[in-house]
Amino acid sequence: MRGPAPDFVRRMPDGPENAKRGAHWLAVMRLDPWLLLGLICLSGFGLTVLYSASGHNTNLVERQLIFFGLAYTVMVGVAQIRPAFLERWAFWLYGMGVVLLVLTLLVGVGAKGAQRWLSLGFTRFQPSEILKIAVPLTVAAFFSVRHLPPRFLQVLVCMLLILLPAALIAKQPDLGTAILVAVSGLIGLFLAGLRWRYIVVTLLLVSAAAWPMWNYVMHDYQKQRILTLLDPEADKWGAGWNITQSKTAIGSGGIEGKGWMKGTQSQLDFLPESHTDFIIAVLAEEFGLKGVLALLACYGFLIVRGAIIAWQARTTFNRILAGSIALTFFIYVFVNMGMVAGLLPVVGVPLPMVSLGGTSLLTLMVGFGFLMAIASDRVAGAP
Repeated sequence: MRGPAPDFVRRMPDGPENAKRGAHWLAVMRLDPWLLLGLICLSGFGLTVLYSASGHNTNLVERQLIFFGLAYTVMVGVAQIRPAFLERWAFWLYGMGVVLLVLTLLVGVGAKGAQRWLSLGFTRFQPSEILKIAVPLTVAAFFSVRHLPPRFLQVLVCMLLILLPAALIAKQPDLGTAILVAVSGLIGLFLAGLRWRYIVVTLLLVSAAAWPMWNYVMHDYQKQRILTLLDPEADKWGAGWNITQSKTAIGSGGIEGKGWMKGTQSQLDFLPESHTDFIIAVLAEEFGLKGVLALLACYGFLIVRGAIIAWQARTTFNRILAGSIALTFFIYVFVNMGMVAGLLPVVGVPLPMVSLGGTSLLTLMVGFGFLMAIASDRVAGAP
Protein backbone atom coordinates (compact mmCIF):
# COMPACT_ATOMS: atom_id res chain seq x y z
CA MET A 1 0.00 0.00 0.00
CA ARG A 2 1.40 3.36 -1.05
CA GLY A 3 2.09 6.02 1.53
CA PRO A 4 0.73 9.57 1.42
CA ALA A 5 1.61 11.52 -1.64
CA PRO A 6 4.41 14.00 -1.06
CA ASP A 7 3.52 17.66 -0.84
CA PHE A 8 3.60 19.39 -4.18
CA VAL A 9 6.35 21.99 -4.26
CA ARG A 10 6.14 24.62 -7.01
CA ARG A 11 9.56 25.56 -8.34
CA MET A 12 10.54 27.99 -11.02
CA PRO A 13 12.83 26.52 -13.65
CA ASP A 14 16.50 27.30 -13.19
CA GLY A 15 18.33 29.09 -15.93
CA PRO A 16 19.49 32.47 -17.15
CA GLU A 17 15.97 33.67 -17.95
CA ASN A 18 14.82 33.27 -14.35
CA ALA A 19 17.99 34.90 -13.08
CA LYS A 20 17.41 37.78 -15.45
CA ARG A 21 13.92 38.36 -14.07
CA GLY A 22 15.27 38.76 -10.58
CA ALA A 23 18.19 40.91 -11.62
CA HIS A 24 18.28 44.62 -11.04
CA TRP A 25 17.13 46.69 -14.00
CA LEU A 26 20.57 48.25 -14.32
CA ALA A 27 22.13 44.82 -14.70
CA VAL A 28 19.51 43.89 -17.27
CA MET A 29 20.40 47.03 -19.25
CA ARG A 30 24.13 46.26 -18.79
CA LEU A 31 24.76 49.57 -17.00
CA ASP A 32 27.33 49.98 -14.25
CA PRO A 33 25.57 51.81 -11.38
CA TRP A 34 28.70 53.57 -10.13
CA LEU A 35 29.66 54.92 -13.54
CA LEU A 36 26.07 56.00 -14.15
CA LEU A 37 25.92 57.80 -10.79
CA GLY A 38 29.15 59.67 -11.48
CA LEU A 39 28.04 60.68 -14.98
CA ILE A 40 24.67 61.98 -13.74
CA CYS A 41 26.32 64.06 -11.01
CA LEU A 42 28.81 65.46 -13.50
CA SER A 43 26.05 66.27 -15.99
CA GLY A 44 24.08 68.21 -13.37
CA PHE A 45 27.23 70.06 -12.35
CA GLY A 46 27.94 70.93 -15.98
CA LEU A 47 24.47 72.26 -16.73
CA THR A 48 24.56 74.44 -13.61
CA VAL A 49 27.86 76.04 -14.58
CA LEU A 50 26.88 76.30 -18.25
CA TYR A 51 23.76 78.34 -17.42
CA SER A 52 25.91 80.95 -15.71
CA ALA A 53 28.79 80.81 -18.21
CA SER A 54 26.44 81.31 -21.18
CA GLY A 55 24.99 84.50 -19.66
CA HIS A 56 21.74 82.78 -18.57
CA ASN A 57 21.09 81.65 -22.13
CA THR A 58 18.32 79.07 -21.79
CA ASN A 59 18.58 78.17 -25.48
CA LEU A 60 22.15 76.95 -25.03
CA VAL A 61 21.20 75.00 -21.90
CA GLU A 62 18.24 73.39 -23.69
CA ARG A 63 20.53 72.52 -26.59
CA GLN A 64 22.97 70.90 -24.19
CA LEU A 65 20.12 68.96 -22.56
CA ILE A 66 19.22 67.55 -25.97
CA PHE A 67 22.86 66.57 -26.48
CA PHE A 68 22.89 64.90 -23.08
CA GLY A 69 19.72 62.97 -23.89
CA LEU A 70 21.16 61.79 -27.19
CA ALA A 71 24.55 60.99 -25.62
CA TYR A 72 23.02 58.90 -22.80
CA THR A 73 20.89 57.05 -25.36
CA VAL A 74 23.99 56.27 -27.40
CA MET A 75 25.83 55.13 -24.26
CA VAL A 76 23.02 52.71 -23.33
CA GLY A 77 22.99 51.36 -26.88
CA VAL A 78 26.77 50.86 -26.97
CA ALA A 79 26.65 49.13 -23.57
CA GLN A 80 24.57 46.33 -25.13
CA ILE A 81 27.42 45.42 -27.52
CA ARG A 82 29.54 42.48 -26.45
CA PRO A 83 33.28 43.31 -26.17
CA ALA A 84 34.06 40.32 -28.43
CA PHE A 85 32.04 42.01 -31.19
CA LEU A 86 33.98 45.26 -30.68
CA GLU A 87 37.23 43.34 -30.96
CA ARG A 88 36.21 41.77 -34.28
CA TRP A 89 35.15 45.08 -35.84
CA ALA A 90 37.87 47.35 -34.43
CA PHE A 91 40.03 47.38 -37.57
CA TRP A 92 37.01 48.02 -39.81
CA LEU A 93 36.09 51.09 -37.73
CA TYR A 94 39.71 52.24 -37.86
CA GLY A 95 39.84 51.86 -41.63
CA MET A 96 36.58 53.75 -42.09
CA GLY A 97 37.88 56.57 -39.88
CA VAL A 98 41.12 56.89 -41.85
CA VAL A 99 39.20 56.98 -45.16
CA LEU A 100 36.98 59.74 -43.80
CA LEU A 101 40.05 61.71 -42.70
CA VAL A 102 41.44 61.51 -46.23
CA LEU A 103 38.10 62.65 -47.64
CA THR A 104 38.13 65.55 -45.18
CA LEU A 105 41.45 66.75 -46.58
CA LEU A 106 40.16 66.41 -50.15
CA VAL A 107 36.55 67.63 -50.02
CA GLY A 108 36.05 68.74 -46.42
CA VAL A 109 34.38 71.92 -45.22
CA GLY A 110 36.74 74.67 -44.09
CA ALA A 111 36.29 77.30 -41.39
CA LYS A 112 38.72 79.73 -39.75
CA GLY A 113 41.65 78.39 -41.74
CA ALA A 114 41.01 74.73 -40.87
CA GLN A 115 39.45 71.93 -42.90
CA ARG A 116 38.09 69.54 -40.28
CA TRP A 117 34.49 68.75 -41.23
CA LEU A 118 32.57 66.65 -43.74
CA SER A 119 29.19 67.93 -44.90
CA LEU A 120 26.19 65.59 -45.03
CA GLY A 121 23.89 68.26 -46.44
CA PHE A 122 21.70 68.65 -43.38
CA THR A 123 24.64 68.74 -40.94
CA ARG A 124 28.39 68.34 -40.72
CA PHE A 125 30.66 66.31 -38.45
CA GLN A 126 34.32 65.85 -37.56
CA PRO A 127 35.72 62.45 -38.59
CA SER A 128 38.59 63.00 -36.13
CA GLU A 129 36.11 62.28 -33.31
CA ILE A 130 35.72 58.73 -34.64
CA LEU A 131 39.47 58.17 -34.29
CA LYS A 132 39.36 59.11 -30.60
CA ILE A 133 37.49 55.84 -30.14
CA ALA A 134 38.85 53.81 -33.06
CA VAL A 135 42.56 54.19 -32.19
CA PRO A 136 42.47 52.77 -28.62
CA LEU A 137 39.97 50.15 -29.81
CA THR A 138 42.36 49.06 -32.58
CA VAL A 139 45.42 49.03 -30.33
CA ALA A 140 43.56 46.82 -27.84
CA ALA A 141 42.45 44.47 -30.63
CA PHE A 142 45.98 44.36 -32.08
CA PHE A 143 47.56 43.20 -28.83
CA SER A 144 44.72 40.90 -27.74
CA VAL A 145 45.95 38.10 -30.03
CA ARG A 146 49.68 38.55 -29.43
CA HIS A 147 52.12 37.54 -26.72
CA LEU A 148 52.92 40.34 -24.30
CA PRO A 149 54.98 42.34 -23.59
CA PRO A 150 55.18 43.47 -27.22
CA ARG A 151 58.33 42.97 -29.26
CA PHE A 152 60.03 45.61 -31.38
CA LEU A 153 58.23 44.76 -34.64
CA GLN A 154 54.86 44.79 -32.89
CA VAL A 155 55.66 48.16 -31.31
CA LEU A 156 56.64 49.51 -34.73
CA VAL A 157 53.39 48.35 -36.37
CA CYS A 158 51.35 49.78 -33.48
CA MET A 159 53.14 53.13 -33.78
CA LEU A 160 52.24 53.26 -37.47
CA LEU A 161 48.59 52.57 -36.61
CA ILE A 162 48.68 55.45 -34.14
CA LEU A 163 50.67 58.00 -36.15
CA LEU A 164 48.78 57.62 -39.44
CA PRO A 165 45.47 59.13 -38.23
CA ALA A 166 47.32 61.57 -35.96
CA ALA A 167 49.28 62.90 -38.94
CA LEU A 168 46.12 63.23 -41.07
CA ILE A 169 44.38 65.16 -38.28
CA ALA A 170 47.41 67.42 -37.77
CA LYS A 171 47.29 68.19 -41.49
CA GLN A 172 43.77 69.71 -41.19
CA PRO A 173 45.31 71.42 -39.07
CA ASP A 174 44.08 70.32 -35.64
CA LEU A 175 47.15 69.71 -33.53
CA GLY A 176 45.21 69.44 -30.25
CA THR A 177 42.99 66.59 -31.45
CA ALA A 178 45.95 64.92 -33.18
CA ILE A 179 47.86 64.86 -29.90
CA LEU A 180 44.85 63.47 -28.02
CA VAL A 181 44.33 60.72 -30.61
CA ALA A 182 48.02 59.80 -30.45
CA VAL A 183 48.02 59.81 -26.65
CA SER A 184 44.95 57.53 -26.51
CA GLY A 185 46.81 54.99 -28.65
CA LEU A 186 50.09 55.35 -26.76
CA ILE A 187 48.27 54.67 -23.50
CA GLY A 188 47.02 51.39 -24.94
CA LEU A 189 50.57 50.54 -26.06
CA PHE A 190 51.86 51.30 -22.55
CA LEU A 191 49.16 49.13 -20.94
CA ALA A 192 50.15 46.27 -23.24
CA GLY A 193 53.42 46.10 -21.28
CA LEU A 194 55.72 48.33 -23.31
CA ARG A 195 59.28 47.96 -22.05
CA TRP A 196 60.89 51.01 -20.50
CA ARG A 197 63.77 51.04 -22.97
CA TYR A 198 61.29 51.72 -25.76
CA ILE A 199 59.78 54.57 -23.76
CA VAL A 200 63.19 56.15 -23.14
CA VAL A 201 64.15 55.86 -26.83
CA THR A 202 60.81 57.39 -27.87
CA LEU A 203 61.28 60.35 -25.53
CA LEU A 204 64.76 60.92 -26.93
CA LEU A 205 63.43 60.82 -30.50
CA VAL A 206 60.63 63.26 -29.65
CA SER A 207 63.15 65.62 -28.06
CA ALA A 208 65.38 65.40 -31.13
CA ALA A 209 62.40 66.11 -33.42
CA ALA A 210 61.30 69.19 -31.47
CA TRP A 211 63.47 71.66 -33.39
CA PRO A 212 62.60 70.37 -36.92
CA MET A 213 58.92 70.36 -36.01
CA TRP A 214 59.15 73.96 -34.81
CA ASN A 215 60.77 75.11 -38.06
CA TYR A 216 59.08 72.97 -40.70
CA VAL A 217 55.85 71.47 -39.31
CA MET A 218 54.17 73.83 -36.88
CA HIS A 219 52.03 76.72 -38.13
CA ASP A 220 52.57 80.30 -36.96
CA TYR A 221 49.49 80.30 -34.71
CA GLN A 222 50.69 77.09 -33.03
CA LYS A 223 54.09 78.63 -32.37
CA GLN A 224 52.35 81.71 -30.97
CA ARG A 225 50.45 79.56 -28.48
CA ILE A 226 53.68 78.14 -27.08
CA LEU A 227 55.31 81.57 -26.91
CA THR A 228 52.23 82.90 -25.15
CA LEU A 229 52.43 80.05 -22.63
CA LEU A 230 56.02 80.98 -21.82
CA ASP A 231 55.28 84.70 -21.49
CA PRO A 232 51.57 85.63 -21.57
CA GLU A 233 52.34 89.17 -20.40
CA ALA A 234 54.29 89.89 -23.59
CA ASP A 235 51.01 90.38 -25.47
CA LYS A 236 48.35 90.45 -22.76
CA TRP A 237 45.97 92.51 -24.94
CA GLY A 238 46.28 90.11 -27.85
CA ALA A 239 47.47 86.49 -27.83
CA GLY A 240 47.83 86.45 -24.03
CA TRP A 241 44.33 87.81 -23.35
CA ASN A 242 42.67 84.42 -22.80
CA ILE A 243 45.27 83.18 -20.33
CA THR A 244 45.44 86.50 -18.47
CA GLN A 245 41.67 86.69 -18.01
CA SER A 246 41.31 83.04 -17.03
CA LYS A 247 44.01 83.40 -14.37
CA THR A 248 42.28 86.51 -13.08
CA ALA A 249 38.97 84.67 -12.84
CA ILE A 250 40.50 81.67 -11.08
CA GLY A 251 42.42 83.78 -8.60
CA SER A 252 39.53 86.11 -7.78
CA GLY A 253 37.28 83.20 -6.80
CA GLY A 254 39.35 82.38 -3.74
CA ILE A 255 38.21 79.48 -1.59
CA GLU A 256 34.48 80.20 -1.31
CA GLY A 257 33.84 81.85 -4.69
CA LYS A 258 31.73 84.89 -5.53
CA GLY A 259 28.49 82.98 -5.83
CA TRP A 260 26.56 81.40 -8.69
CA MET A 261 26.04 83.87 -11.57
CA LYS A 262 27.96 86.55 -9.66
CA GLY A 263 31.33 86.25 -11.38
CA THR A 264 32.64 89.44 -12.98
CA GLN A 265 35.05 88.07 -15.58
CA SER A 266 32.43 85.89 -17.27
CA GLN A 267 29.29 87.94 -16.69
CA LEU A 268 30.95 91.10 -18.03
CA ASP A 269 32.41 89.22 -21.03
CA PHE A 270 36.05 89.67 -20.08
CA LEU A 271 36.59 85.92 -20.31
CA PRO A 272 36.41 84.62 -23.92
CA GLU A 273 35.01 81.16 -24.73
CA SER A 274 33.55 81.09 -21.23
CA HIS A 275 30.97 78.41 -22.06
CA THR A 276 33.36 76.12 -23.97
CA ASP A 277 37.12 75.74 -23.46
CA PHE A 278 37.46 78.16 -20.51
CA ILE A 279 34.40 77.15 -18.53
CA ILE A 280 36.51 75.89 -15.61
CA ALA A 281 37.55 79.53 -14.99
CA VAL A 282 33.87 80.42 -14.55
CA LEU A 283 33.47 77.58 -12.08
CA ALA A 284 36.55 78.66 -10.12
CA GLU A 285 35.40 82.29 -9.95
CA GLU A 286 31.83 81.56 -8.86
CA PHE A 287 32.29 78.44 -6.70
CA GLY A 288 35.89 78.95 -5.62
CA LEU A 289 38.40 76.27 -4.70
CA LYS A 290 35.63 74.21 -3.07
CA GLY A 291 33.73 74.01 -6.33
CA VAL A 292 36.85 73.01 -8.28
CA LEU A 293 37.63 70.29 -5.74
CA ALA A 294 34.07 69.00 -5.95
CA LEU A 295 34.37 68.78 -9.74
CA LEU A 296 37.74 67.05 -9.43
CA ALA A 297 36.15 64.56 -7.01
CA CYS A 298 33.54 63.69 -9.67
CA TYR A 299 36.23 63.25 -12.30
CA GLY A 300 38.40 61.22 -9.93
CA PHE A 301 35.48 58.95 -9.07
CA LEU A 302 34.86 58.15 -12.74
CA ILE A 303 38.56 57.60 -13.47
CA VAL A 304 39.04 55.29 -10.49
CA ARG A 305 35.90 53.32 -11.38
CA GLY A 306 37.18 52.94 -14.94
CA ALA A 307 40.55 51.74 -13.61
CA ILE A 308 38.80 49.17 -11.39
CA ILE A 309 36.81 47.87 -14.37
CA ALA A 310 40.08 47.55 -16.31
CA TRP A 311 41.74 45.73 -13.39
CA GLN A 312 38.88 43.22 -13.09
CA ALA A 313 38.43 42.66 -16.85
CA ARG A 314 38.52 39.06 -18.08
CA THR A 315 40.49 39.44 -21.31
CA THR A 316 43.53 41.31 -22.60
CA PHE A 317 41.37 43.26 -25.03
CA ASN A 318 38.98 44.34 -22.28
CA ARG A 319 41.79 45.36 -19.93
CA ILE A 320 43.67 47.45 -22.50
CA LEU A 321 40.52 49.12 -23.84
CA ALA A 322 39.06 49.93 -20.41
CA GLY A 323 42.39 51.25 -19.14
CA SER A 324 42.87 53.36 -22.27
CA ILE A 325 39.41 54.93 -21.94
CA ALA A 326 39.87 55.74 -18.25
CA LEU A 327 43.35 57.25 -18.68
CA THR A 328 42.40 59.14 -21.86
CA PHE A 329 39.50 60.69 -19.94
CA PHE A 330 42.04 61.80 -17.34
CA ILE A 331 44.20 63.34 -20.10
CA TYR A 332 41.22 65.35 -21.41
CA VAL A 333 40.59 66.79 -17.94
CA PHE A 334 44.27 67.45 -17.30
CA VAL A 335 44.87 69.20 -20.64
CA ASN A 336 41.82 71.47 -20.33
CA MET A 337 42.58 72.51 -16.75
CA GLY A 338 46.27 72.87 -17.55
CA MET A 339 45.70 75.22 -20.49
CA VAL A 340 43.17 77.35 -18.57
CA ALA A 341 45.58 77.66 -15.65
CA GLY A 342 48.43 78.66 -18.00
CA LEU A 343 50.41 75.45 -17.50
CA LEU A 344 49.86 74.11 -21.04
CA PRO A 345 49.38 75.77 -24.46
CA VAL A 346 45.81 76.55 -25.49
CA VAL A 347 44.82 73.66 -27.80
CA GLY A 348 41.03 73.87 -27.84
CA VAL A 349 40.17 70.85 -25.67
CA PRO A 350 36.73 71.12 -23.99
CA LEU A 351 36.19 70.21 -20.35
CA PRO A 352 34.45 66.79 -20.44
CA MET A 353 30.72 66.83 -19.58
CA VAL A 354 30.87 70.51 -18.60
CA SER A 355 31.76 72.53 -21.72
CA LEU A 356 29.11 73.13 -24.36
CA GLY A 357 29.47 70.62 -27.17
CA GLY A 358 27.71 67.88 -29.07
CA THR A 359 30.16 65.75 -31.07
CA SER A 360 32.77 65.58 -28.32
CA LEU A 361 30.09 64.65 -25.79
CA LEU A 362 28.82 61.81 -27.99
CA THR A 363 32.36 60.47 -28.43
CA LEU A 364 32.92 60.62 -24.70
CA MET A 365 29.72 58.71 -23.93
CA VAL A 366 30.56 56.04 -26.51
CA GLY A 367 33.73 55.45 -24.48
CA PHE A 368 31.72 55.11 -21.28
CA GLY A 369 29.38 52.75 -23.12
CA PHE A 370 32.43 50.57 -23.83
CA LEU A 371 33.29 50.64 -20.11
CA MET A 372 29.72 49.61 -19.24
CA ALA A 373 29.93 46.71 -21.71
CA ILE A 374 33.26 45.54 -20.27
CA ALA A 375 31.93 45.76 -16.70
CA SER A 376 28.86 43.70 -17.67
CA ASP A 377 31.03 41.18 -19.49
CA ARG A 378 32.99 40.59 -16.30
CA VAL A 379 29.87 40.12 -14.16
CA ALA A 380 27.96 37.94 -16.60
CA GLY A 381 30.93 35.98 -17.87
CA ALA A 382 29.67 36.58 -21.37
CA PRO A 383 31.64 35.30 -24.32
